[in-house]
Amino acid sequence: MKITRTNPILALVNEYLIDSPAPNNINYLWNFGSLLGLNLVILIITGVTLAKHYVPDVSMAFNASEHIVRDVNNGWLLRYVHANGVSTFFIFVYLHIGRGLYYGSYKAPRTLLWIVGVLIFILMMATAFIGYVLIWGQKSLWGAVVITNLFSAIPFVGGDLVELIWGGKSVDQPTLNRFFSLHFLLPFILAAAVCVHLMALHTTASRNPEGISSTSDRIRFFPYFIVKDLITIFWFVLFISIFVFFYPHLLGDSENSIPANSLVTPAAIVPEWYFLPFYCILRSIPNKLLGVIAMFSALLILIPLALVQTLNIRSNRYRPILQILFWIFSFNFLFLLWLGQKAIAQPYTILGQLATSFYFLYFIILMILG
Repeated sequence: MKITRTNPILALVNEYLIDSPAPNNINYLWNFGSLLGLNLVILIITGVTLAKHYVPDVSMAFNASEHIVRDVNNGWLLRYVHANGVSTFFIFVYLHIGRGLYYGSYKAPRTLLWIVGVLIFILMMATAFIGYVLIWGQKSLWGAVVITNLFSAIPFVGGDLVELIWGGKSVDQPTLNRFFSLHFLLPFILAAAVCVHLMALHTTASRNPEGISSTSDRIRFFPYFIVKDLITIFWFVLFISIFVFFYPHLLGDSENSIPANSLVTPAAIVPEWYFLPFYCILRSIPNKLLGVIAMFSALLILIPLALVQTLNIRSNRYRPILQILFWIFSFNFLFLLWLGQKAIAQPYTILGQLATSFYFLYFIILMILG
């Protein structure tokens, strides 16, 4: 008998990566899961290494970040891989979610799998935001001020909650201490949540693009899909290398190359590009409390999507109306991303309100039509 089946540890590897049955017709859109796993490992390794040289002190944090790039051996490589790795992580997550929406991967019996995935998405957004603050540049500081102030819109407890997050009356040393501790801890919680996500996937197995439940068209995960994953991993390494070695600051903001100054407010305060769609939804609503509710609802609406079931047809390829709506939704999401970096003025405000309305309308239609 094979040792991969008798050894307790190797048997687990065998069950998930070797003998695990998978539909023989799944396409490359199913590879984003493995890419996200590799990306998370890279982020944790580079993050832990960067933490060894970081100083969580408001008077030294920015200089410590620059010291890593300029003086630490290969520190520039670690920081640029970490920074650009976050962007690729969000690119893959958005594509992963998009694939799930298109092929109906949120439907039973994958309800738990989908809900855990949504919680992972929210957790990674919090982790990314906290990590960006640690640079302690102008955009980091004022981004922290703006985003954490959103909690002040919560009736009765909002002000106390903001002070608890800040550790005082303003974003200062206690805030940085809290954020550094959380940013070190949350990735490991995220990794644990990913393991739960994988276990939920393993109990239901992957569906094929046709949306058909069948056990007759399955083949071993190794070597067929391992080789397929290696192909996309090669392209991922090439893709991120272009950014790291040639355009390391392309996805960042030059404002964050200036040390944080609480006395000087930047001309425009916008979050990183991967938050822009939800930032656009937030500011599209004039009322602060309603804007905050809408922003969080834009994330949480993914959960009831898995709880409301109607038709048993899964894939959009057999539902032309939903297929058209999906591509309109995809364009609308990119449109929200573009609007999120624009000034709060006409016609961007009204366009943002229209795009926000369609964002929620799409999910309502999915819940009605299944």
